[in-house]
Amino acid sequence: MPDLLPALPAGYRARPATAGDIGALHRLVADCERALHGRTQADPGGLAADLNRPGLIPELDTLVVHDRVGRLAARAWVDRRSEVDVHPEHRDRGLGAALLDWAEARARQVGGEGIVQTVPDADHHAVALLRSRGYRTLVTAWELEYAMPKEPAVPEPPAGVTVRAFRSEDARGTHVLVEDAFAEWQPRRLDYEEWARHTVDRPTFAPDRSAVALVGGRLVGAVLSLDLPDAAGGYVERVAVHRDHRNRGIARLLLRHAFRAFHRHGRRSCTLWTHSDTGALDLYLRVGMVVAQSSTVFRKELLDG
Repeated sequence: MPDLLPALPAGYRARPATAGDIGALHRLVADCERALHGRTQADPGGLAADLNRPGLIPELDTLVVHDRVGRLAARAWVDRRSEVDVHPEHRDRGLGAALLDWAEARARQVGGEGIVQTVPDADHHAVALLRSRGYRTLVTAWELEYAMPKEPAVPEPPAGVTVRAFRSEDARGTHVLVEDAFAEWQPRRLDYEEWARHTVDRPTFAPDRSAVALVGGRLVGAVLSLDLPDAAGGYVERVAVHRDHRNRGIARLLLRHAFRAFHRHGRRSCTLWTHSDTGALDLYLRVGMVVAQSSTVFRKELLDG
């Protein structure tokens, strides 16, 4: 909508994002991650899944910003949460503040009570900008890493538990398992199609590096992994164990299976993300993972302006 187009610095122009922008968006996000962390986990499949989230209207809820010669300089989108990325070469020119204004205006237009954004703690400028605009800490997120200079040992499963690699016929049952587990702290359940776009239908999904646990033929645990082409190590996207089978070492066992599978494919580390609402940090630390970086999920209330 024209009245919501941001007032950008001179020389920049904005338009809504389209599916044709995915490649350029991937390069933008990857460059931002490398500038902050020296490595990237950006994945075109994940960006495509975000662009297809139910309820997101790309023509109204997304922006891509180009410079005078047509290079992608920044992007933003807002729905239940928002994201703003400015290419390192285009920082300190007011793009981030302009896109943050736009995201808040769009959220207000659709009647949102608040707006949420996740920012790496290493991005001090972005953190300071959000705090100056009245954003408050909601949760903390951590990236955990497991180093694998040698092949990880895999313990024996508990009595009655069978572990094997993920199969295509596991997809529907794994969706229910994961969403049931995540519903204990995540307010919104994903339907199968949205969940699959972020997991088993992503081009980078690695079923041979994913593992499921079964008891009496019933799925009770799953670790779903991605083979991210630009990442140095393996990546675990989802970890879930049925509440009736927790505290039996199943999550640790499944992670070890995934770690070993990545090691056999030449990866010498493996990472995953968790946050403070899940209560899972201690589990991952006991497995031998260490915190590699952290991010803060910020929220701003919009009803009071």
